[in-house]
Amino acid sequence: MILAVDCGNTHITFGCMQNGTAATVFRISTDRRETDYGYATKIKQTLELGGVNPADLTDAVISCVVPPLSEVLANAVRLLTGKDPLTVGAGVKTGLHIRINDPGTVASDLVATAVAAKESYPLPVVIVDLGTATTLTAVDADGKYIGGVILPGAGISLRALSEEAALLPHIDIRKPKTVIAANTVDSMKAGILYGAAGAIDGLIDRMAAELGAEPTLVATGGLAPVVCPACTHKIPVDEQLLLRGLWLIYIRNRPEAADR
Repeated sequence: MILAVDCGNTHITFGCMQNGTAATVFRISTDRRETDYGYATKIKQTLELGGVNPADLTDAVISCVVPPLSEVLANAVRLLTGKDPLTVGAGVKTGLHIRINDPGTVASDLVATAVAAKESYPLPVVIVDLGTATTLTAVDADGKYIGGVILPGAGISLRALSEEAALLPHIDIRKPKTVIAANTVDSMKAGILYGAAGAIDGLIDRMAAELGAEPTLVATGGLAPVVCPACTHKIPVDEQLLLRGLWLIYIRNRPEAADR
C-alpha cells in the first residue's frame, strides 16, 4: 500500500492507496510544533485504529502547504515506511500543463486536485476546495490548468467575526433553520454558511463565462459537506480527490513501485 499524505494548514489528511482508492480517509490536526517522531506516532496509531497495519506500507507520497512541516513529515514517513517519500514539488512529473504566470507558485494540493479532476471528470472542470482557504481552480477543455480564485475559508471568516466583534460568540458552522434568523447565533450561522455558498455560486458563474462553457463541478475539503448543499449549483463532494491526485502523481514518477 502507498501512503498518501496531504498537509494543510488546519488538518493533515492521509489514506492508504490501492489502485487509486483509500478504504478510509484519516485526519489529524496540523501542529507546527510537532516533531517527526510525534507525527510518525500519531499517523501509526491512527492507521492502527482504522484497522490498517503500518507494516504493509511500501512507500509514500506527500503534499505539504506548510513549509516548516515539509521535512518533518517526510522524516515521519521515513520512520513509518523506511523509504524516502515522493514530495510533490519542482521537478516532479504531474502530467498537468500549468498555464499561469509562474507555474512554480501553484500549491501542491491544488496541483493534485487538478490532476485527479482532469482524469476523473468531463472537461472543463472547476474544483472547489473548502479548507482553511476556499479555492476554485479551473482546468479548461484542453486539460490545462489555467488558474483560479482564492478567498478566506468559512472558518477564517467565522473566527474573524467572533474575534473582532465583542458581542458575537464563537460558534460552529452549521445550517440554521432559516436565512432570515431571529437570534444572534442563527444570524451568524446564516451569514457564514450562505455567505460562503453565495460567493462560490457567484464565482462559478463568472468562471463559466470566462471558460465559455458550463464546467463540471466537484468539491473537496473538510467543509465541503457543510457548504456545498447550501449552494444553488449542484456540486458533488469527492472526499478522495486530493489523495487520488497524489496517487496519480506517484505512479507517474515511480511506476515500478505502484503495484506494491
